[in-house]
Amino acid sequence: MAHLKIAPSILTADFGRLADEVRAAEAGGADILHLDVMDGRFVPNITFGALLVETLRKVTSLPFDLHLMTVEPERLIDQFADTADTINVHIEVSPHINRTLDAIRKLGKRAGVCINPGTSVAAIEESLPDADQVMVMTINPGWGGQQMIPRQLEKVARIRAMLDAGGYGAEIEIDGGVKVGNIAECARAGASVVVCGSSVYNAQKSVAENIAELRAAAGR
Repeated sequence: MAHLKIAPSILTADFGRLADEVRAAEAGGADILHLDVMDGRFVPNITFGALLVETLRKVTSLPFDLHLMTVEPERLIDQFADTADTINVHIEVSPHINRTLDAIRKLGKRAGVCINPGTSVAAIEESLPDADQVMVMTINPGWGGQQMIPRQLEKVARIRAMLDAGGYGAEIEIDGGVKVGNIAECARAGASVVVCGSSVYNAQKSVAENIAELRAAAGR
């Protein structure tokens, strides 16, 4: 059984000691670090930009999974050319998505296409051959700590079937509400990467303890 990659999201971390929080994720066994760039237009929240990502790049060797929740994401990708490993853009704001995915790949980065809960899988079907990753939002994006929308796992399974039928190699990443109680179901639906925010960064347990519990619950 393939290893399920755990990608802590710093969205719910303590920004007052962010470097330590990132180091704790790496020391605790995280596979990837997930970074949400929000512009206050595509989603209601505003987070951070390229300067913070550049700063964090200096404190960890974890691969960076960059999630652009912005309008006109194609105008921003060059800013992350030296820091991100994967750059994910939303189909909802990318009318020329294949051109954007190609531009990301030309920077030497993995290209991801993201799909919101209310968007049909048909919207990304023609982009699957050009994607290294498909990010399925299992919450409405913009805020951390939300509950997963369970029916979105059916969408994950449909995308998994589409990738397998086409012989495409893209990974599926689930973002939103991943907890100890549903992480195994995420894996069964076909995910190979799960974004974990408040289930990693919380006041109940340490980052390492939370990652260990998630991995044990996933069984992978």
